[in-house]
Amino acid sequence: MPSFAEIQLYISGLWLLIKGDAQGFRRLDLTDRGMNRSFWAIAWCLPPMLISWNWARLAVLEDSPPGTRLGLAFFAKLGLIDGMNWIVPLVLVAVLCMVLGLRGRFPAIVVISNWLSVPFSYGYALLIVIAFLLPGSEGFVALLWLALLLGLVFSLSRILRMILGPQPLIVATTAMTLIIPSLLLSDALQTFLGVSP
Repeated sequence: MPSFAEIQLYISGLWLLIKGDAQGFRRLDLTDRGMNRSFWAIAWCLPPMLISWNWARLAVLEDSPPGTRLGLAFFAKLGLIDGMNWIVPLVLVAVLCMVLGLRGRFPAIVVISNWLSVPFSYGYALLIVIAFLLPGSEGFVALLWLALLLGLVFSLSRILRMILGPQPLIVATTAMTLIIPSLLLSDALQTFLGVSP
């Protein structure tokens, strides 16, 4: 598992790429091994995931009859949803890369997507904490959530441009493939599995 110092190095590399500095690539392991190790980002995202799951549990309990209990099965469903949200977009990007003849760029896309998830996961968890500590702040938190989502789109697009080159259509398509399916899939699976807050 990558150490905290390594995570800091990776995130600093992402920050350089967002600023358009190709030196950021030197701080990331874009090899096949680096791609495989980047899935440790899931472990680093577990704390914010747990915050999100607990918030979902409290939200569902609030709208449920008194005495309702939500146990391990509830959290297992949320874990399944997050797992699908993580993997499905990468599978779709793999198909896209094969269609566009960009197989060699796929490991780099996986690496940046996985490690970029870490700071944004903590950002979303912070919004949940704010909403929990400040009742009535839903509107403000919704605006911050939108700003964070736009920040993710911007950051991902900037980094993908560094990887894929100045090809706006391909960059936009790849960025949307990484973001939109997870948003749609999350809502659909939450409703289907009965865990929608």
